Amino acid sequence: MSDIPSLPDGYEFSADPARVDIDRTYRWLSTDAYWAMGRPREKHERAVASSLNFGVYDTASGEQVAYARVVTDQAVFAWLCDVYVDPSARGKGIGTAFVGAVREELRPFGLRRILLATHDAHGVYEKLGFKPLERPDRWMALAFE
Repeated sequence: MSDIPSLPDGYEFSADPARVDIDRTYRWLSTDAYWAMGRPREKHERAVASSLNFGVYDTASGEQVAYARVVTDQAVFAWLCDVYVDPSARGKGIGTAFVGAVREELRPFGLRRILLATHDAHGVYEKLGFKPLERPDRWMALAFE
C-alpha cells in the first residue's frame, strides 16, 4: 500500500526470527514497557518462540532498534503486540513505518481482523488504519493474574 511510510535511511525491516536479539528485546520489554514490566525471561522466550517476530535493524551496526510480535492463526485473526522502539531511535518515524511493514507482511494471510492494545500510541496506529473497537461491549477478556 502506498500509505506506508518508508523507514529512514540506515534502517531495515526484517521478518526473519533468527535476527531477533532475545537479550535486547527481553531487556526492553521487561524493564521499560508498561505492559510487560517484570515479565520473566522464560515467558519472553516462550512468547517469541510461539509468535511471528519482526524487527528493525540499524544497517551500519546490525543492532536491533525495534521489535514487534504477532500471535495469529494465519487465517482470520492476529494480535499485534510487544511493539517497542528503542528510545535512541524514537522520533524518526521508525514506529509508524515498522507497524506498516508488519501490516503488509500479514496482508497475504487474508485476515479478517488485527487487534492491538495501546495506552499511549493511538496516533501511530490510526495513521495505518487502526480504529477503536466499534462494539467494545461485544468483547470480553479472561485474566489469570
